[in-house]
Amino acid sequence: MKIMEYMEERFQNLEFIPSIYNQWGTGIHFCLGENIYQLKANEELNLKMFRVVYEQTSIIFNELFEQNDDIFLVTNMYKHKKKEKLKVYQPFLKCKNHLNQIMVKTYPYPFEINKAEEYEMQQFSLLCKPRDLRVTELLKAASNEDFPQKPKFGGYSIDYPDVFFVNITKDIIFFIYDDRGCEVIALDFKRIRSLYEKYHDWVEEYKCM
Repeated sequence: MKIMEYMEERFQNLEFIPSIYNQWGTGIHFCLGENIYQLKANEELNLKMFRVVYEQTSIIFNELFEQNDDIFLVTNMYKHKKKEKLKVYQPFLKCKNHLNQIMVKTYPYPFEINKAEEYEMQQFSLLCKPRDLRVTELLKAASNEDFPQKPKFGGYSIDYPDVFFVNITKDIIFFIYDDRGCEVIALDFKRIRSLYEKYHDWVEEYKCM
């Protein structure tokens, strides 16, 4: 199965761009970091805030994904058209043989900027299981978008990559947009109701159409 075949069947008309929460009728928008500022008074990084964010994203992921679930790992890389093909997954795969299974498709650059025609979006997708991935590092890299924290997604030439975890066993999509928050959407709210009830204090808003 390819990612777009699955999306056409389950999440019709949804685009893998921020924000998936605003595109879908059933989901949860979480606020991360418990209102702790990213910087200290002396302008140093507040590592406590990042530890809280890492813990929260890990908890949410583990509530949504089991090690044997079938998932698509989908990554958008935003790049200049003349730049060579970007390497995105190597540090986060436990088995390098999965590199040969990655699908790549190129799309027009999806955001409004000057000279947008000079850029493009490469979308990488890999059908795998959570146990095949270094999930902790992936979650941290997604959270570290705006700050010089490691791990980071490398190779980008314009915008930081967007990474989506698509659970095709449970029909759930999880997206961390940066250290401030993350989004979960599902075909049916009952699939994420327990997540909403357990971590209601983290919820910014939700929809259960």
